[in-house]
Amino acid sequence: MKRKASFYLELLPGTLDMLVLKTLSRQPSHGYAIAQHIQRVSDDALKIGEGSLYPALQRLLLNGWVEAEWGTSETNRRARFYRITPAGRRQLSTEAKNFDFLIGAIARVMETT
Repeated sequence: MKRKASFYLELLPGTLDMLVLKTLSRQPSHGYAIAQHIQRVSDDALKIGEGSLYPALQRLLLNGWVEAEWGTSETNRRARFYRITPAGRRQLSTEAKNFDFLIGAIARVMETT
């Protein structure tokens, strides 16, 4: 049985873009669905607020890593749907490698006595 965290972990700088790109690599989604997916998959440890998510999506758009178009959500509301671009897939690969390197380095420090 998984234990739910009673707190929300703060993301390392730069990881929000990576998490959004990873989520969009599955399928195009609107902002609320992106945040819900990250929260659900992380077992509620990561909760992305609108104040962080929408500036990140705008940054990804400006960098050419995602594209957006207006559509209708599953609740029949107008929503902006985001889709990862080929450049976004390359960026995701780069960010994932950098993240793995960082986590490995932190693990090595934590393992020392």
